[in-house]
Amino acid sequence: MSFYTLITGASTGIGRRLAEEFARMGDNLVLVARSQDKLDTLAAELRRSCDIEAQVCCQDLAEAGAASKVFGFCEERGLAIDKLVNCAGFSIAGNFERMDEEAFVQMASVNMVAVAALIRRFLPAMRARRRGAVVNIASLAGFQGVPGMACYSASKAFVVNLTEALSIELQGTGVRIFAVCPGFLDNDLFYSRAGHDRSRIVTPVSSPEVVVKAVRTGLAGKQMLIMPTVLDRLMIFSQRFAPRKIVVLLADIFAGARERGGE
Repeated sequence: MSFYTLITGASTGIGRRLAEEFARMGDNLVLVARSQDKLDTLAAELRRSCDIEAQVCCQDLAEAGAASKVFGFCEERGLAIDKLVNCAGFSIAGNFERMDEEAFVQMASVNMVAVAALIRRFLPAMRARRRGAVVNIASLAGFQGVPGMACYSASKAFVVNLTEALSIELQGTGVRIFAVCPGFLDNDLFYSRAGHDRSRIVTPVSSPEVVVKAVRTGLAGKQMLIMPTVLDRLMIFSQRFAPRKIVVLLADIFAGARERGGE
């Protein structure tokens, strides 16, 4: 049986870099994103350069039933998913009451609903085979509310808590699950879609390569939450010694995402 690694959000940014890394590791791939052209181009490049199989599933994860459609795509083609990498996600910057409701629903669908639904779909076969891994790309934003990114930070808290709970449920099954929780990354498309002025971010911005390295670390180890850099780990550790209000106020300063006019 040939196994496949399924990666959501594979057309750009971190998802694309992870696809390239898994292909170099020799994994066959199922690439999932909204852009057919970008996925086709990437799949052709990886087939040629890495001598692997790459299937393209063009699917908007914000749509109702998206996870079922992705699962059906794999079932119809007899693709056994050995690793599920939930990388798709986006943010909306700005004050909560000004957020477009449709955009909020789409973000919740991609960042939370699709993540949980894809795991539910692909996990039973992994458990039956007693092998497999689920990789969730979360964020440091999931460890506290972030003013100006209220719904995004809440959605990543969902991913963090879901991962922690499932890591215990899956003990002894042969299936690994872990979350990689980076801080701000060098991804201009992410910021432009969010409407987030990158120049206002106070904390250092890391390369997507730190996420790729963290995923490799997670696959080789037993951690359920991985912070890619020393600064990421220090920021989360220091929260233990500060009141929650101070933690959120610092997040407000570091992120620079809240609209401050009229204060």
